[in-house]
Amino acid sequence: MGLYGVDTVKVGGINTACLGRRQLASLIAEQCQHISPAGNSSMPILVFSNNAHAISIANRDEHTMRLLGEAEIIHADGQSVVAFSKLSRGRIIPERSATTDMIHDIPSIIAEPIKHFLLGGKERVVKKAATVLARKYSNFLVCGAMHGYFSESDELAICKQINESGAQILWVGLGKPAEQEFCVRNRDKLDVAVIITCGGCFNFVTGEYARAPLWLQNYGLEWLHRMVTNPRKLFWRYFITNPHALWIVIKEQLFKS
Repeated sequence: MGLYGVDTVKVGGINTACLGRRQLASLIAEQCQHISPAGNSSMPILVFSNNAHAISIANRDEHTMRLLGEAEIIHADGQSVVAFSKLSRGRIIPERSATTDMIHDIPSIIAEPIKHFLLGGKERVVKKAATVLARKYSNFLVCGAMHGYFSESDELAICKQINESGAQILWVGLGKPAEQEFCVRNRDKLDVAVIITCGGCFNFVTGEYARAPLWLQNYGLEWLHRMVTNPRKLFWRYFITNPHALWIVIKEQLFKS
């Protein structure tokens, strides 16, 4: 059981929440209501993602697996994770909850205004993402946006800036595993209610990266669309991590007691 008694299923060695998109957005919003950002005495909850990339790197590096284990919620960012969960002969994940959808789901499903801070990516992109989201959703209150090009020595000042902004949700888009490192290292310094890792999400918000057609998403092939549209950056990542993740899941099922 995870946060609030949410069922989980192990996919690629990673305990993943059996939640749909609406359930996930509602749970995050509920956490924002439970904890006041100002003078928060409780540490924020961590929301990490599971996909083929996460499975591959976590099973190659024990430190990354331990970082993922610090999260209260790990959601199914990849359609493959949903499919893999059905091999478990037990609890299954009802649908994919991609981070690129979640950032829109929260203001679409939850009427109450929530304050957000966006951290990561290029300065031009993160600031444009902040503008797009604030214009599109009157209840998506952006109280800060900062690029991801900083060193560990800058983090104390960054945490202070985030706390002073009054943000309830912090989105961290630094890429795996750097974003998990940042979250775990700094959660006790942050007064937000929820921290969500989001990879290259801001680039999708701005349209710099295009989402795959819905039919490709439904077949779990959005990775193929991303690889074809951005081969220089993503070809080797998917070429290596996807087969490795599949092998990890097959082994997990073969040797399950």
